[in-house]
Amino acid sequence: MNDIFSLAGKTALVAGASRGIGLAIAQGLAAAGAHTVLAARSMDKLEEQAAALTAKGHKASAVRMDMADSKSIADAVASLDGIDILINVAGTNIRKPFQDYTRQEYEFILQTNLHGLVELTQKVGARMIARGAGGKVVTIGSLMSLLGLPYLSIYAITKGALGQLTKVLAAEWGKYNIQVNCIAPGFILTDLNRTMWQQPHMSEWLKGNQANPRLGSAEDIAPLAVFLSGRGADYITGQIIAVDGGYTTTAVWPFEP
Repeated sequence: MNDIFSLAGKTALVAGASRGIGLAIAQGLAAAGAHTVLAARSMDKLEEQAAALTAKGHKASAVRMDMADSKSIADAVASLDGIDILINVAGTNIRKPFQDYTRQEYEFILQTNLHGLVELTQKVGARMIARGAGGKVVTIGSLMSLLGLPYLSIYAITKGALGQLTKVLAAEWGKYNIQVNCIAPGFILTDLNRTMWQQPHMSEWLKGNQANPRLGSAEDIAPLAVFLSGRGADYITGQIIAVDGGYTTTAVWPFEP
């Protein structure tokens, strides 16, 4: 039991690890003992973060991966041996009324949030199956994997699809001892939404609608991703797990007895 949370001897690939949730997860995996490969487009940022982890005594490296470029994805996977853990984080968002999205915006969001991750998961999953040593796939979904909020329609298409893909792959790959799960972060403060949450009425709204009234951070998501990557999660698969301060399961009101 003392070692059940250790990832020593494992290799983890984190797609979208240059900042935010992806970086926090990469740091957590490395601290748990995994050789952690940080992947994204920005090699300068990745190499800086990998060097920082190495300086702490962890095992980390960087590889360039562009979710809009199939060759980039294939080359990155081909350069790595024995991936035990795949963490799918890469994503973007554009908020606007559904009827106002352009075809270019639609295709950009789908390619970044869905198509590239599907390609990556296909390639890594095929190699996990061929190795016969099992594996873990953890995808970062969203509240939009579970419910709907305005002005997020295209983003919701991608995150809903990732949630359903999680369930199907869990059923399909279970016989290979590959566990597939999805984390649905709640209102997490990141570079993608920082401006939105600087509006005072948004923070007031959150206080009146969520059991834990604060915004979440990337560090609130990382521990679950690390746990789902290890032996303690061997019997957990096909789940969409919300880390959301209670937003999807609770309601608060002003009544006091």
